[in-house]
Amino acid sequence: MAGSITATFKRKFIAGLFISIPAIITVLVLSSFFRFVDGILEPLYFRVLGYHTPGLGFVSAVILIFITGIVSTNVFGKKIIEFLEQLFLKIPVLKGFYTAIKHLVDAFSPDNKTASFKKFVVIEYPRAGAFAFGFLTKECTVKTDKDGKETCLRAVYVPTNNLYLGEIVLVNEKDTFYTDIPIDEGIKIILSGGIAAPNVIREVED
Repeated sequence: MAGSITATFKRKFIAGLFISIPAIITVLVLSSFFRFVDGILEPLYFRVLGYHTPGLGFVSAVILIFITGIVSTNVFGKKIIEFLEQLFLKIPVLKGFYTAIKHLVDAFSPDNKTASFKKFVVIEYPRAGAFAFGFLTKECTVKTDKDGKETCLRAVYVPTNNLYLGEIVLVNEKDTFYTDIPIDEGIKIILSGGIAAPNVIREVED
């Protein structure tokens, strides 16, 4: 009897633990993000007001981002943003860093039709017989000077560290398996370590 109760308790506890872990991690990540953003502007308010107001910096950051979004959608705002971008690009140290970050952010932007991830694909990588998920980013043509032969290749971004670090792999078109998985679902699959992948992945036309 006691053994049965212990076994039941153990099963229920483990089940509750696995359900709670994602929620706990999500809360911790959001809490860390809140403290980080709040800590940027809150000290400024402390200098002005003379006392700490937790959350005021975070709210201000949200409002500033919202205002930036409004400004960036009109002609005058776009001119300002272009001017600031050109300013960043003229600074040697910031140029490479800013460009890399901008390209990465653009890749996830649903409004960017040229730099965003185009399709969620499967390629044979890093060796024959092994396959990896990736994001199709660009189509390019490699041309040899000797015979003028042109080869159409696909640039595929293969994440190797969650999502933000990875390898750029050039593969032949025939070696690219186009899936029916949307980009947002593909991101979930990568972040979950493949756990969120469907049992059946269908191939679709390019």
